[in-house]
Amino acid sequence: MSVTSVPSGAAPGSAHGRPLVLGRFTPYRIVALGHAISGRLARAYADENLTIPEWRVLAVVAQADALAARDVVGKTPMDKMTVSRAVASLEGKGVIVRLQSEADRRVNMLSLSPSGRALFDRVAVLALGFEDELLAGLSVDERAAFDQLLAKLEARVQTVGEAVD
Repeated sequence: MSVTSVPSGAAPGSAHGRPLVLGRFTPYRIVALGHAISGRLARAYADENLTIPEWRVLAVVAQADALAARDVVGKTPMDKMTVSRAVASLEGKGVIVRLQSEADRRVNMLSLSPSGRALFDRVAVLALGFEDELLAGLSVDERAAFDQLLAKLEARVQTVGEAVD
């Protein structure tokens, strides 16, 4: 990870004459906003007996006919253990079906059961409604700019430093 050096004589907790104030620190604000959004969205699908990790796994698996269990980890901001627990729970609920890959017997493929597809369809409507409500305070131009800025930050974070797990 590259780190910009702090000039000698700078105040502790400051860089280039700018103090670190957590509430104004962009990475912290993004994480805090993400947690707040996830928590509020979780209320929308709480009646469906889904946790946040289960919803994320369900949504990822719904995007493919069949997906290797290991690939779910790469498509979510969750660690392997959290994904594994969510997959096991969804499998226990009859929402996800795990089948051995025909191409590689060591790989488990995940797909939605018919009831899993129905669950995803119901919750997707709630999630999209939540997104519409969340973004309703932004104009069409602001939404487009926000989307572009998120894409830029998502690309930029790949070059700024190493991921910290």
